[in-house]
Amino acid sequence: MSNPKLEASEDIPRPDPDMMGDEWDSLSQWLDFHRATFRLKCAGLTDDQLKLRPVATSTLSLLGLMRHLTEVERGWFAETLAGQNVDPLYWSKTDPDGDFDRLDSRPVQEVEKSYLAAITEAHEIVASFEDASDLRRHPTQRPVTVRWVMMHMVEEYARHNGHADLLREAIDGARGE
Repeated sequence: MSNPKLEASEDIPRPDPDMMGDEWDSLSQWLDFHRATFRLKCAGLTDDQLKLRPVATSTLSLLGLMRHLTEVERGWFAETLAGQNVDPLYWSKTDPDGDFDRLDSRPVQEVEKSYLAAITEAHEIVASFEDASDLRRHPTQRPVTVRWVMMHMVEEYARHNGHADLLREAIDGARGE
């Protein structure tokens, strides 16, 4: 039995980061690479498949990861870098794992739309800075550079793309990208 292979397409292009890029381009390109990788892991699945939790010892699902990554995008870019007051969409202080647990609280299409909007907003916020060393102060925490946020987001996506690899393969056997 051959497993389906996930590949970039016109609908979800996956950038090939420039091996000679400067710091700013490299950070942006690698983050977009990981964003596209995650989107590929979710592509072509039904709403029910996105909600599946195929690993018996885990509550992770691809939809839960999408909800979590939406919150992370909004938190680090809109709140931390842009200084906006951002209310969570899927979790609360009384339900800190709501992004992973309450999968039926919002329609899948709304979650996907919010996720893509968060990425678009993140791009706009990053474009408003001149340099990766630019500093913004989190409203309640210590100063942070754009560089640190971008590196953290690459790490965040890389970790969750590993989860998404396993989830997708368990759902329909698809591998790759």
